[in-house]
Amino acid sequence: MTPLSPTALRNLKPYAYEIVDESFASHYILDSYWNWFLTLWPQTVAPNTLTLLGFITVLLNILMLLIYDPLYYTDKDSPNTPPQWIYFTWALGLFMYQTFDGVDGKHARRSGTASALGELFDHGCDALNTTLEVILACRALNLGRSWWTVTSHIATLATFYLIMWEHHHTGIMYFGPFSSNEGALLIILIYIITGTFGPSFWDQRFLTLTHLNLIPQVVENVPDIGLNEAFILFAASLLSFDIASSYRNVYKAMRATGRSHLRPLVFILPFVLSAVLQVLWLLHPSIHHSNIVHSSLFLPVMGAWGLQFAHHAARVILSRVTKTPFPWWNSMWIWNAIAVLDAHLPKLLHRSPIIQSTPERTAIFVYLTLAISFSAYARFYILVTREITEYLGIECFTLRKKNIE
Repeated sequence: MTPLSPTALRNLKPYAYEIVDESFASHYILDSYWNWFLTLWPQTVAPNTLTLLGFITVLLNILMLLIYDPLYYTDKDSPNTPPQWIYFTWALGLFMYQTFDGVDGKHARRSGTASALGELFDHGCDALNTTLEVILACRALNLGRSWWTVTSHIATLATFYLIMWEHHHTGIMYFGPFSSNEGALLIILIYIITGTFGPSFWDQRFLTLTHLNLIPQVVENVPDIGLNEAFILFAASLLSFDIASSYRNVYKAMRATGRSHLRPLVFILPFVLSAVLQVLWLLHPSIHHSNIVHSSLFLPVMGAWGLQFAHHAARVILSRVTKTPFPWWNSMWIWNAIAVLDAHLPKLLHRSPIIQSTPERTAIFVYLTLAISFSAYARFYILVTREITEYLGIECFTLRKKNIE
C-alpha cells in the first residue's frame, strides 16, 4: 500500500461521524446500561483501548473453540464435543464485545477524542468479528463444516459490506430497527440455548417441532429442515431487506445531490467478485465432496477469507474519511484466482492440480494463504495508524496530556 497523500491526510482534519440509530435494542434495552458502564471508565482511557478490550473477548472465545474443538466438528461427527459451559462463555464474551462497542464512541465524544482513526479501528474490529462470530455461532448451531456455514458467512459479510457501502455514499451510518445490536442479542440467545440443551437441540426438525407436519398442505410444500438450517435461511432472507434499505438511503442521497443513483451499485462488485472466487475454490472438486469444506482446512480458509474481507472493508472506510477514490482493486484476488484455477485444472485442462496436488500440499497452500492475508492486513493497519497518529498528533491506545486536559 502506498502512503496516504498530503491531500488525504488534510482531509482527516474536518472529521465528523454522523449516525441515524433506529435500533430498538439500542434505545429501549442497551443504552441505559451503556451509559452506566461508561461511568466505570475514567476519561484518561483511550477510546481505542475500550474497542481493543471488547475485541479481546471475542478472541478469547475463538481460543476456547480452538482448544476444545480445533477440527470444527459437529456433535454428530465426533464423540469428543466441547463442554456445554463453553457456550455460556461465548454468550458473555459477545455481550462484553457489544458493550465495549457501544461505549467506545460515547467515550470518544465525552473525552473530545473522536477521530478518523477511532472509526477505522472500531469498524475494523467489527469487520473481523463478522467472520469470528459466524464461526462460533455455526458451531453452536451444530452446523460445523458445511455449506450452511458458508452461506451464513456470505450473508453476514454482505450485510456488513452494505453498511460500509451505504456509509461511503451517504456520509451517514444508518442502523435500522433490526440492526447489529439485535443480531448480537439473537446470537447470544443461541449460545445460551446451546449451553442449556446442547448443540443437537438445533438438529430438531422445524415442522416436527412446531407440529406443522400435521398439516398436509404444509408437508407437501415445505421441507422439514432442521432448526439450524431454518435459522440460516431466515438470517439470509434478511439480506434482501438490508439491500433494499441501503439502496433506498443511497438513492435519496444521490438524488439530493443530483448524481446518478445507479453508479453506486457498481461499487458492490468488489465484494461479489471476492465472494465468487472464494466459493469457486471451495467447490473443488464438487459441492458434495469439497476438499476444503469437509476437511480440517475449513477453519483456516474461513480465517483467511475473513482477513481479506476486513482488509478491503478497512480500505473502504479509509477512502471515505480521507475523501479519496473508492478502492476497487484487491491484490489478493490474484492469489485467490490462482487457487481457483489450480484446483479446477482437472475440469479446465483435464490435468491434475499443480499446487494443490496432494492433501499435504493443499494444506501448505491454505496456511500460506492465511499467513499472507494476515500479513497484508496487519501491514495496512500498522502503516495507516502510524501515518494518521503522526499527522494528527495523537496516539492509538493512549491519550496525550493535551487530550486529557
